[in-house]
Amino acid sequence: MSSKVYFTDMRTKPGRNMYDKLNHLIHQAGIEELDMKDKLVALKIHFGEPGNLAYLRPNYAAVIVKKVKALGGKPFLTDCNTLYYGRRSNAVDHLEAAMENGFNRIAVGCDVIIADGLTGSDDEEIPVNLKHTKTAKIGSVIADCDVLISLNHFKGHEQTGFGGALKNIGMGCGSRKGKMEMHSASKPKIKEEKCVSCGMCIRKCPMKAIAYNENLNAQIDYKKCIGCGQCVAYCHYGAASAVYDQSAEILNEKIAEYALAVLKNKQHFHINFMMNISPDCDCWDSNDQAIAPDVGIAASFDPVALDHACVDLVNAAPGVSNSKLDDKGDYEPGGDKFVHVHPDVHWKDCLKHAEEIKLGSQAYKLIKVN
Repeated sequence: MSSKVYFTDMRTKPGRNMYDKLNHLIHQAGIEELDMKDKLVALKIHFGEPGNLAYLRPNYAAVIVKKVKALGGKPFLTDCNTLYYGRRSNAVDHLEAAMENGFNRIAVGCDVIIADGLTGSDDEEIPVNLKHTKTAKIGSVIADCDVLISLNHFKGHEQTGFGGALKNIGMGCGSRKGKMEMHSASKPKIKEEKCVSCGMCIRKCPMKAIAYNENLNAQIDYKKCIGCGQCVAYCHYGAASAVYDQSAEILNEKIAEYALAVLKNKQHFHINFMMNISPDCDCWDSNDQAIAPDVGIAASFDPVALDHACVDLVNAAPGVSNSKLDDKGDYEPGGDKFVHVHPDVHWKDCLKHAEEIKLGSQAYKLIKVN
């Protein structure tokens, strides 16, 4: 059965700007059907790694915050810490990065809460018993909220082909241990040539699984290691690192399973913003030339149908020259831009598995909202 996906383009006129169009879009898509009265409403968003300018503008988040408040909800913006060491790998730096990029109470009308705590270890295990995932490790704030609304920058992604609702929900809501589980079938490793013997990983390991070896370099006892990723987060020298040993197909399937866990027994609604369609993830501290012109905004209760519709809409648009599409030289509408940019990654794997586990339907009915 087809799911409804509502879409509005980027055309505006005096008296009807993009704020107005976004409000009309979410109204037509049925956001008022959510019971938000006195409910804790998580607005899941990627705050953007500082230096990257393709992330969603806080202005759009402010529109949704205002709507949630009008419906009696208690909104907050949220995301989980990153697996790798960077400006968003702990809650203090993460909050500063969000503030730097404009996500603050003055700009958006609500506060930011980092969902998996100070160091990414604050999570809840959600049982799903699926192909790859028995229990998903989800940031506790997201696990505990009453309603989840995802605000998703739709763009390319080097590991999943594209990043949309499923990527933002599945990978984005996983705690550090959850992200380790999705990215890797094994546990962190220590690159001895980069170890400076600072001892930070030893002090922060919750299982006391790390000690110095005869060379005074950190060494992991894998009989004790639980794969939580704390050593990766605290190592400033790149010595402790995750082992990205999962195939793209398995990673995509795990993301779908984590997305199911996040949305399990929870009211939810999803909005994809097809603008600044960069070829890679917003986790980089820079953004390359967009591969397609701004297309518009789409919304749905079904994240699978939403992502599929947005892939089709972006692929139906002309390509942009002087972008990563130059490698293929294919700018004509209808080509698969995401496969062209990331030929070794098949984005269909995530949608296919998401449909198989009944997270949503790939079949959609696109409804144009003027």
